[in-house]
Amino acid sequence: MRKLLTIMAVAALTSCSGAGGTASGGDGQVTPTAAVSAAAPPGEPRTVARDLAVPWAMEFLPGGDALVTERDTARLLRVAADGQVTELGVVEGVEPDGEGGLMGVAARDGQVFLYYTAAEDNRIVRYRLGESGVSEPKVIVRGIPKGAVHNGGRLEFGPDGHLYAGTGEVSDGDLAQRRDSLAGKILRMTVDGAPAPGNPFGTLVYSLGHRNVQGLAWDASGRLYASEFGANRWDEINLVLPGANYGWPEVEGRGDDSRYVNPVVTWATSDASPSGLAYAGGSLWMGALRGARLWQVPLGEDGSPGEPVAHFTGTYGRLRGVTAAPDGTVWVSTSNKDGRGSPRDGDDRILAVTPGRA
Repeated sequence: MRKLLTIMAVAALTSCSGAGGTASGGDGQVTPTAAVSAAAPPGEPRTVARDLAVPWAMEFLPGGDALVTERDTARLLRVAADGQVTELGVVEGVEPDGEGGLMGVAARDGQVFLYYTAAEDNRIVRYRLGESGVSEPKVIVRGIPKGAVHNGGRLEFGPDGHLYAGTGEVSDGDLAQRRDSLAGKILRMTVDGAPAPGNPFGTLVYSLGHRNVQGLAWDASGRLYASEFGANRWDEINLVLPGANYGWPEVEGRGDDSRYVNPVVTWATSDASPSGLAYAGGSLWMGALRGARLWQVPLGEDGSPGEPVAHFTGTYGRLRGVTAAPDGTVWVSTSNKDGRGSPRDGDDRILAVTPGRA
């Protein structure tokens, strides 16, 4: 498996095509030359909540509780650190279908933002959060293409205070290259859904050429990383730069094409099918669906990746949501009830993992 795992230095990425100082590996991939500390293993996971149904995303509130979305039921849950689960309601207007449904969640200043599949599109809706649920829905982004697969769905606030969204190309690769389409993109916006100041094209589009962005995370220096599905050969983590093109559908994995930015980490699709992404303890932590493991990617001070390490392979099944918690743990959700997994007793569940430091 390690032979199929390939990584490259961030310094090489920033030049889009290959750069000096990297050693060529098999199949046109490269390995890093920057020294990165070896990853320290995490502690044994603790079950926070159980008997859920495809918990897709988690967002922590200031008091330490987490908002959790269930993709197929369209339920919005509130999960306390002690595992108490409260249903805040079923989100109106969600029409689950295939990989679509109630997906991303983000929160800021008493407002909740949800990314979900509606009758005609994927959309981002802002709500007011109360003790018993959400109210005052306002659609701030509509018209994100929807499909049976590749709906993207991740929402995160960046350190700049703006809201970011990862979208998919709904199996139409050409949309990923079109600047006038919201599909196959990372979007950056204000809380009102307007293009954030400084966006490279003056629109919502922050980066393009993505197949299906499933995770967004910032390291301690404010660098943005995104995890996304490949097709037949390579899954990816990308270092996201404003205005950059990540090559899909012309390139899968590393292409060394000056028009496109290379990924910083790639995996064989059997080892990953990446989903949620978080940064904690000096490493990126990424859930793997088909790969059924939690990947740890230690990062150097310059953002360059060290050798990824797999944890809990096959132990908990498909892993989807990954979010850094206020107490220093990383919450990870299973996705064994999504129609592609094999549910176990207690599934789906949320696990708390104490990260080892890089």
